[in-house]
Amino acid sequence: MKRYSAEFFGTFWLVLGGCGSAVLAAAFPNVGIGLLGVSLAFGLTVLTMAFAIGHISGCHLNPAVSIGLWAGGRFPAKDLVPYIIAQVLGGIAAGGILYLIASGKAGFDVSAGFASNGYGPHSPGGYNMLAAIICEVVMTMMFLIVILGATDSRAPQGFAPIAIGLCLTLIHLISIPVTNTSVNPARSTGVAVFVGGWAVAQLWLFWVAPIVGGVIGAVIYRFIGCNER
Repeated sequence: MKRYSAEFFGTFWLVLGGCGSAVLAAAFPNVGIGLLGVSLAFGLTVLTMAFAIGHISGCHLNPAVSIGLWAGGRFPAKDLVPYIIAQVLGGIAAGGILYLIASGKAGFDVSAGFASNGYGPHSPGGYNMLAAIICEVVMTMMFLIVILGATDSRAPQGFAPIAIGLCLTLIHLISIPVTNTSVNPARSTGVAVFVGGWAVAQLWLFWVAPIVGGVIGAVIYRFIGCNER
């Protein structure tokens, strides 16, 4: 239960910090943090939590990461469902807190997006469904390669949180215009349930594509990262 609780609070922080920066601070009058700030916020949530709870639960914070780590031989199948449940609940709890904060401002309209992920007319840059699928698969694939490589016993020790946090920052810098960046089904679900409508209707993509990408990344790392005999 301690590990599951760590995943709950870790994912809570990721969604509150990342999505909160997008909803509350990205376009704040005169001093908005913009795309660069939101990208950095997501990376910082993972970096800080990796140091805080990495030694407790491994700091997955993401169903696609948990499944990818399982596919990469780093995580037992018996813990997948409890981890994913904890992550999704943590994301929804953060979405709820963010909703309570954001709705305290006059003129707040949750239907405007609330940092939800989307494609087509709901993509920040108007990218279609195929572009969104490719983007989410490839970005999550690379995320898993970095995670597995940075946490390999042969890698420099103690630096994995930095590499993983910076990787997530880079992923957001690339893909926010395409899908608002998911690479994490729990992050997508945490805000989509409060938007409803289109956000829930398109949520399937932000479960399927990151999980597929995570598995592909794990398979690639098992191939390139294995010790030659």
